[in-house]
Amino acid sequence: MITIENLTKYYGKNRAVNNISFTINDNEILGFLGPNGAGKSTTMNMIAGYLPMTSGKVTIFGHDITRDATNAKLELGYLPEIPPVYPDMKVTEYLSFCAGIKRIPRGKRKDEINRVMELLKITDVKGKLIRNLSKGYRQRVGFAQALLGDPKFIILDEPTVGLDPNQVVEVRKLIKSLKKDHTVIFSSHILSEVSEVCDRVVIINKGDIRAIDTIENLESTFSDSLSLHIKIKGSKSKAASIIETTEGVKEILSIDDEGNDIYSFVVQLSGDAEEIQDKLMADLLGSQIRIVEIFTEKPNLENVFIDLINRPVKKERLEDLLNEIVPETDSADDSAEDDEDEEKEDI
Repeated sequence: MITIENLTKYYGKNRAVNNISFTINDNEILGFLGPNGAGKSTTMNMIAGYLPMTSGKVTIFGHDITRDATNAKLELGYLPEIPPVYPDMKVTEYLSFCAGIKRIPRGKRKDEINRVMELLKITDVKGKLIRNLSKGYRQRVGFAQALLGDPKFIILDEPTVGLDPNQVVEVRKLIKSLKKDHTVIFSSHILSEVSEVCDRVVIINKGDIRAIDTIENLESTFSDSLSLHIKIKGSKSKAASIIETTEGVKEILSIDDEGNDIYSFVVQLSGDAEEIQDKLMADLLGSQIRIVEIFTEKPNLENVFIDLINRPVKKERLEDLLNEIVPETDSADDSAEDDEDEEKEDI
């Protein structure tokens, strides 16, 4: 099991990650979701020990990533958002170099390199300079180094970026197959990808965790916020009046004029969707308004994601944030600046 406890990161006085805690279970694929600048990559870099944390603790199968970094990293395979490849090396040279860093015995390195090259389907470019590879191949070479040594815990930050559709499908299958013997944390901007691959998701925004749950549970939580799409031909004002006053309709979200007296309404419901839909149809038809199309849209991961990241921070949480003392001493600022310098050197 991997535990993340009260993980916090400041850049100077700017807080990027705010006291977050969660666990990753054995043989689980955990999705990590958030908009750009939410703190995803910063969090993953800290979990991997690549970036120093301001405070908090990360434990990887019993090893503290700060106090016992060597043993913790032996359990870890990491693919950052930008693959850490050396363009002047050939693929096999680079993987051999990485195998040495991971302390894979010399007698086993060749077989291990061949194994990961076959998994990522890069055997055909093993003798080429990495600088001459396409972005997709460089991404797969970076993924291959993360799998060297068969680590128990694998961190993948946007692993399908730059891949063509066929390669994306292959990598998704590979990620799902890793679950049998590995624990995986997986970040992606493609919500359908996360929905297909992950067992649970963490949704983060502005350094705060907004939700941790299975996709099914998150979607069911929003089942009382169904959207009804109605396209009618007739009087817009009359249709709007009927829809607005129908019991179970929370509000009309939008009205689009499609021309020729055809209007599309998107309505938020609260209650039995089928019953509300039947009542609306009867009332609209009874008022000589023709229904061109009508259907109910159930909430999906995209709806949940958009709602959660746009929700204001709870009042109690906001008061905690406002009352929190931000480090202001010279030593704290110097430490944060040192962290930034270290990151620039790493980059």
